Amino acid sequence: MNGTLKRVAVACLAMFALLMLNANYLQALRADNLSSDPRDQRNFYERYSVQRGRITAGGKVILAQSKETDSTRFRFVREYPEGKLYAHVTGFFSPESASAIEAARNDLLDGSSSDLLLRRSIDLFTGEPTRGANVDLTIDPKAQKAAYDALRQSGKRGAVVALNPKTGGILAMVSLPTYEPAELSGTNKGQVFSRYDELAKDKSQPLLNRAIGQTYAPGSTFKALTMAAYLEDDSSRGPNTTVDAPQRLPLPGTNISLPNYGGAACGAGQVTLVFALEKSCNTPFGDMGMKLGYDKMRELTEKFGMGQDLAVPMSVARSDFGPEEDKAALAMASIGQRSNRTTPLQMAMIAAGIANDGKVMKPYLVNKITDSKGDNVEEAEPEELSEAISSETSAKLRQMMVSVVNNGTATLAQVPGVEVGGKTGTAETSDGKPPHAWFISFAPADNPKIAVAVIVESGAANVGAEATGGHTAAPIAKAVMEAVLK
Repeated sequence: MNGTLKRVAVACLAMFALLMLNANYLQALRADNLSSDPRDQRNFYERYSVQRGRITAGGKVILAQSKETDSTRFRFVREYPEGKLYAHVTGFFSPESASAIEAARNDLLDGSSSDLLLRRSIDLFTGEPTRGANVDLTIDPKAQKAAYDALRQSGKRGAVVALNPKTGGILAMVSLPTYEPAELSGTNKGQVFSRYDELAKDKSQPLLNRAIGQTYAPGSTFKALTMAAYLEDDSSRGPNTTVDAPQRLPLPGTNISLPNYGGAACGAGQVTLVFALEKSCNTPFGDMGMKLGYDKMRELTEKFGMGQDLAVPMSVARSDFGPEEDKAALAMASIGQRSNRTTPLQMAMIAAGIANDGKVMKPYLVNKITDSKGDNVEEAEPEELSEAISSETSAKLRQMMVSVVNNGTATLAQVPGVEVGGKTGTAETSDGKPPHAWFISFAPADNPKIAVAVIVESGAANVGAEATGGHTAAPIAKAVMEAVLK
């Protein structure tokens, strides 16, 4: 009898063990597959049962919020009061996916994060419904609006990024064309998926965040980095150091030479460093890069963040100086026209690092996260990425970039009563379209509060030489700087 009972007990224990294993297998290993089963509608309705937290800018301006409905199936729906203006920052919250901040901070916004365990426990005890945390961004609404309006007036595709040089906080992030996130955040799957397919197939790529998701040839804005490397290599060099500036620079190992724009002369064969930057001469910068060598050039670019994986918290496309090739390729890379590729965010980081005594701060977008009662859950702490250049080199380069705005190719970036530093750029494209227009800047030069990078795709049409970046992109940066400084 005892033996029989033991066998029954062992069998029962084995069955319980198998049940537990099966439950864990289904809930852990197969959870994603089961939740994606189209016959299971519970997760679909569950997405709209919790009041997601707000996304705000500056602690005041609401970028995204959940509105209660009369529906028994969809209790809350997502709203975006200024959708197109902030679309690439907030992202969307669709029936089965999300993007940008809505995705990157989803577990906090929907209240499921372990960081909110205490809040959920208190709510359970008091009988209050679960609510998501609120996410406040570093975005300055005035800077965002100025960037959006100015870029839209250009009639072109492009992107604008503005940073606080001292903290790395992102003050503006605009990408055009844009889209309306509310159209992708509804509860009607058929309408949402149809609209998403339309946007995904649009050749202008409105869903692409060009500020962080697209890399471009940096053009002559890269000359600021080449100059930084040249100054770092020898501390005795300064704005008035003279360098060779031939009308055409022979490229080793080839039968071609590098000209200045239009084959024009740059000075009388020799120019000062500040003059070379003011006029954005190609030949002296190509020569500097070849003399410095690939390793020194690449090392400096990496100190500014190129070649590194970044997240803000959305993933950022990797910028890169490119592979080591021959001297001729290095000369071209040194003027931003080879295999080096950068995001607008990366170029803003370069401007910010130069402005901030050579210290590059990690860029970030989330300023603070609070629970539904306003208690802090997480708060940003500015973090230094690297000391890319010495404060001495930074001071020299700032002086030269101020001269570019005052006397060179970027006079349209001047802000009355404020000393602005900048560098224009024109990046040739391989598809036969007009060049992209670039501009990077910072202000005030003696106490920087903002650094800006602007790219206008094919924005150099019908405008000559470096005046392209100065003519098309610089006024956009000026508008953003003025919005922050005045």
